[in-house]
Amino acid sequence: MTNLPALKILLCAPRGFCAGVDRAIQIVEKSLEKYGAPVYVRHEIVHNKYVVESLRAQGAVFVEELSEIPDDGRPVIFSAHGVPKSVPADAQSREMFYIDATCPLVTKVHNEAERHHKMGLTIILIGHEGHPEVIGTMGQLPEGSVYLVETIEDVEKLVVPDPTKLAHCSQTTLSVDDTSAVVEALKKKFPMIVGPNREDICYATTNRQLAVKEIAPKSDAVFVIGSPNSSNSNRLVEVAKVYGCENAHLVQDDSNIPWASLENIKTLGLTAGASAPDILIENVIAALKQKYEVTVEEVVLTKENVVFNIPRILREAEENIRKS
Repeated sequence: MTNLPALKILLCAPRGFCAGVDRAIQIVEKSLEKYGAPVYVRHEIVHNKYVVESLRAQGAVFVEELSEIPDDGRPVIFSAHGVPKSVPADAQSREMFYIDATCPLVTKVHNEAERHHKMGLTIILIGHEGHPEVIGTMGQLPEGSVYLVETIEDVEKLVVPDPTKLAHCSQTTLSVDDTSAVVEALKKKFPMIVGPNREDICYATTNRQLAVKEIAPKSDAVFVIGSPNSSNSNRLVEVAKVYGCENAHLVQDDSNIPWASLENIKTLGLTAGASAPDILIENVIAALKQKYEVTVEEVVLTKENVVFNIPRILREAEENIRKS
């Protein structure tokens, strides 16, 4: 018999890695296999400290700008968040060999923005100022072609050249509910605004938010495993608070569990952002088991089977390794 207090964990599914994150990490790992170390990566490949440190240990060198990279012919990888057009142009001018790990769903937003721009429309981008994905999307078009809004208040203050020639798109990792409200405000103010053919917020962000909405009202506390600079992880904490669990926290790993938030609770909701690996959830559960008699119930909202191919140059390398 144990004297430990009982703790029921409601474990969200889906959780953790999405297809875009998985692809980006594979690109770095397979580049290291094919070309050896060092391989340079512009910006964190995905926003997770554990992943970045793990790849650094394998020989990846993370930089913020191409100017930090010596002209040594080593491969350069662009992060999953996407980059402005000026970045590959700069790489080409320096004759750098680069591999683009931009998530295909981010590339879809880039293509959409370009298509609308070619049709003579001004783009309104819903997103967080300064986020790498927003910088990348705005950087697909000439300066002044994209207006950034984050809130309904931003929409109310917005002044555009021609209200009849507008299109909107969004960052892929936003709150579904917040973005819907901003889109409604845009449609109300600019009735002729054109939207994307398909929703910009990615399937993984949507699915993880739906799972949190399901478990939040049933939980005394919610932990979201993820890094402080991860947009989708921060949105999960916000969703948990809005949907019935004010006691929601972003937890980077098992070393910074907010133990005080667990006092006198019976049920903990647990999930992970799209850039957080399973090992971090496993470690948090193991740490909880040191202090509680833990039972885990997986709450499955949907099964994800999306897979994105890695670039052909790395697939060919993999095939050659298998044949040899």
